[in-house]
Amino acid sequence: MSSANSAPILADIPVPYCKGCGHTLIVNAMAKAFEVFEERDGTRENLCLVSDIGCVGLIDKLFPTLHTVHTTHGRSTAMATGISLSDGVLGDAKLKTVVVMGDGGANIGLLHLVAAAQLNVDLTVIIHNNGVFGMTGGQASGLTPQDWTTASTPAGNPIPPLDIVGILRSAGASFIAREVAHDGALAERLVEAIEHPGFSVVEIIELCTAFGVKWNDITGRKLQALAEATGEPCGVRVKRTERLTARQAVARPGKPKAAKEEAELPPATHNLTKPLRVVMAGTAGERVQSAAAMVAEIGVRAGLFATQKNDNLVTQGTGFSLSELILSPEVIHYTGMDVADAVIATSLDGLNRLKVGGDLKRVGPNTVVLVDDTLPYPEGLPCRVLHLPFRKSVGTASAAVAALGWVLQHSGALDTEQIAALAQAKFGPSAKSTIKALEWAATQHG
Repeated sequence: MSSANSAPILADIPVPYCKGCGHTLIVNAMAKAFEVFEERDGTRENLCLVSDIGCVGLIDKLFPTLHTVHTTHGRSTAMATGISLSDGVLGDAKLKTVVVMGDGGANIGLLHLVAAAQLNVDLTVIIHNNGVFGMTGGQASGLTPQDWTTASTPAGNPIPPLDIVGILRSAGASFIAREVAHDGALAERLVEAIEHPGFSVVEIIELCTAFGVKWNDITGRKLQALAEATGEPCGVRVKRTERLTARQAVARPGKPKAAKEEAELPPATHNLTKPLRVVMAGTAGERVQSAAAMVAEIGVRAGLFATQKNDNLVTQGTGFSLSELILSPEVIHYTGMDVADAVIATSLDGLNRLKVGGDLKRVGPNTVVLVDDTLPYPEGLPCRVLHLPFRKSVGTASAAVAALGWVLQHSGALDTEQIAALAQAKFGPSAKSTIKALEWAATQHG
């Protein structure tokens, strides 16, 4: 047993919650459930705790030996979804991710909950429902019982609460339960939810002693009745095991596996000794971003680090398209560009975007600026500027590939023949124009 596993799961420190707060009861129930998980799984290293913002977000330090991720408000389920799916693809698919959120996380992140339920992602969501936004002063939330007094509804809340169970049932959640925080069997219910294969959610009705109890006729003994008044009775409301989990759906027989496709691609090498930073702009639909993505992929395959940042108009198919590409033999800690090594404009849309965005000012004496010969010559730049016939030589749809191929050929970073081989392996006959553009770039010696 590791030193982390020999320590108690729940830290021996004071809980940070108000006296009588239901969060404390839930934390203790979670600790018991995690202990059962560890005993059955043999390790707590397969547990990951993802927390939302609010009082519930103070939970991280209470479980110091677990993987913990503290997220932005309402995005905890989305983050946990990524963790769970990544473990299914890159890991051994044994990680169990548990999400904790309050009224705010459930309200702001409602669509993330719905999406996770639809996907049947293998994670457990524990909703701490005390009926108010406790951390910010006791305002009404989407889960506040009707007629409750809150900081924002002093005359009583006129709006009925959301039916989380109904919403997630319609989204296909495969395990849903409602409980009250002081139920002695809460830990057992959490174990059941954690061990369920797929998306599980437990809505726990609890007390906010700072505001809910202060302004409303509610006590621990009345929580059961409150639960029934604001939704379905307590207990397991949905339990389905026939659905494939998101991990199983991705790996189901008959679907091509990414790893197999990757193995069929040709090997790659590079000659970079320092980062290469390229800004490329053209017209939407002329493969600016896909050209950068293809080069980034072969760079990674060759052992380089790569980042790509794109920009385009909201309309997608019209106007400019821009991509910033960095290839580096070392880890890229800063993805911005103070000075670019190459700036490319393959169309008037692209050149105008470079001017407006200030990219033509991010040049130094060693920068090379490549401009299609149909465009105005940019004057006054303190660097080398070349007018080249990209569009005329290889066509509008391949101009970006040709320009990027020119940069790679002259910098010696990557062999354009390797990129052509990658395009052929990935796209087959449709790679003909890409290969032609790369071959053209290899013949240019300007």
